[in-house]
Amino acid sequence: MSNHKNEEEVDLGSLFVIIGKGISNFFRFIGNIFTSIFYFFVEILLFFKKNYKKLGIAIVIGAVAGFILEIKEESRYSSNLLVQTNFNSARQLYSNIDFYNNLVKQKDVSLLATIFHISKEEATSLKKFTIQPIVNGNDVITTYDELLLGIDTTTVKSYSFADFKRAFTKYNYKVHDIEVQSSRNDIFPKLDEIIISAITENSYFNKLRELTNENLNRTDQLLRKNLVQVDSLHNIYKKVLLEEAKSVNQGTNIDLGSSKKGSKELELFSTTLKLNKELKTVSEEKTEKSEIVNIVSNFQPIGHKIEGVSDNKSVQLALASLVLMILYLLFIKLNIYLENYSKKK
Repeated sequence: MSNHKNEEEVDLGSLFVIIGKGISNFFRFIGNIFTSIFYFFVEILLFFKKNYKKLGIAIVIGAVAGFILEIKEESRYSSNLLVQTNFNSARQLYSNIDFYNNLVKQKDVSLLATIFHISKEEATSLKKFTIQPIVNGNDVITTYDELLLGIDTTTVKSYSFADFKRAFTKYNYKVHDIEVQSSRNDIFPKLDEIIISAITENSYFNKLRELTNENLNRTDQLLRKNLVQVDSLHNIYKKVLLEEAKSVNQGTNIDLGSSKKGSKELELFSTTLKLNKELKTVSEEKTEKSEIVNIVSNFQPIGHKIEGVSDNKSVQLALASLVLMILYLLFIKLNIYLENYSKKK
């Protein structure tokens, strides 16, 4: 019996020793990581301390070169057009903007002048076309809600909001920002009409707009008709109640149907509220979808000058020179290390 107890004590002692070693090794491992990180930062600081003159010269050379380019380069101006797209026309709009930008890159001045009905000199001033969505989380939620209303419950269960959000693309957002850059600050008002008409004159989108507005008008008329009928029923119900009240004899009367009458009146009131809510939604949708593309904000008549650190050539070339010098010095250091390593072997 005593031998059995001794064996158990030995096993427990061994287990504690193993656990102790494991904990010790774990903390040693964590300590080694922090030590390695510390030495890594020290090496970086030593590298900059040793080569600060070379790095400084590289920054100065890059900044001077950038300043010279900045002086020679003509000023740039930009302006923004905010639009709301309907009938899935965003994809076509993005395609058109990419097309205009490619023409700028290819310096196809003649075609740009023809498309926008401007002179070749004005077309030459165009430098860049870009478009991006105005990211709004509400767009994802409302679009998902609209989807749920149009599909059956079985499909809803198999298509979660997370899946829908992952599939949501830039084309699905409602409002999009079109930016144009030019060397002239007065060219922008001549562009917005052409950009929009390229979409609005599309026969496919026009057909969709007509059909959608026909359906909305039909729904609007039906809701208004239903609302009138409910109001008529409500008025008739009031008259009936008044007639019943007049015909009641004086004395004690217990009206067992009063609760039912109250519930009917609540139902009529609830139906009126529901119809008014649906009518409001349809009216808003009619306003929103009366056009293929709604202009939220036109191009500013005079563009604003593009300035800032991110667009400054001196800053850009200074940083580029610094990076290139660091890579060059690291390459030299690596080369020395490899030579020493080969000698040791």
